[in-house]
Amino acid sequence: MSVRLLNITGLFRSRPKASPLVILTSVFSLALSGCGYYDSRTAHKAQISLIGISSSDLQACMGIPDKTKKLPDGSEIYEYTRGLNIPSANDSTLFPLQSVVNIIENALGGAGKTCVADVRITDGKVTDLHYGGDNDEIVGADGVCATIARGCVRRPLPSMQVISSNPLGPVKAYRQPQIKPAKSQPVATGEGAAVTPQAGAAVEGMPATTLPDLKTKAVTPAIPSAIAPANAP
Repeated sequence: MSVRLLNITGLFRSRPKASPLVILTSVFSLALSGCGYYDSRTAHKAQISLIGISSSDLQACMGIPDKTKKLPDGSEIYEYTRGLNIPSANDSTLFPLQSVVNIIENALGGAGKTCVADVRITDGKVTDLHYGGDNDEIVGADGVCATIARGCVRRPLPSMQVISSNPLGPVKAYRQPQIKPAKSQPVATGEGAAVTPQAGAAVEGMPATTLPDLKTKAVTPAIPSAIAPANAP
């Protein structure tokens, strides 16, 4: 029994030990990476699931906006500003912990701590959600913005859209969901026939001009009759 214990003890003693600095760096890298990935997906999921809900439901799960502004087209902007409260780690002679964290964040582009979210409200419903500010964490984009949208995503309201949590989509960590262009619809009157602009009609954003009527038939000049000679009987 004692021989086995000696062999096991010798086995562990013979293995190389990692330095405390390497261990701390690895732990912090994994922790920050995991948080950034899931936070980014939370923020981007809100950009899809919140579209179409009422302004009352938005304020119920996201809170009262910090600023509001009415636009000339009648829509309204709700602005939310949130930040991460991350305590700094003190450096010591043996373990420059905060310096290591700063190097990792700056190297991987994830030192963001503030997010500004602008929500467009049109006819009382959410139509757009955009993020700004220095809001990227180490893994993913807009991870800091999860502090704004987390309440809506974690406990979704019945009026919100149901979004799949599949890692392959539609929600991604590194890219915001793209806005699809609106399809142009022909103007219909009467029985639903499409109406085209008439000649001389004003087009939106352009002054009215006199345009040729393509339906007018070409008129050929009349051929003059032969002039009779003056000495004709």
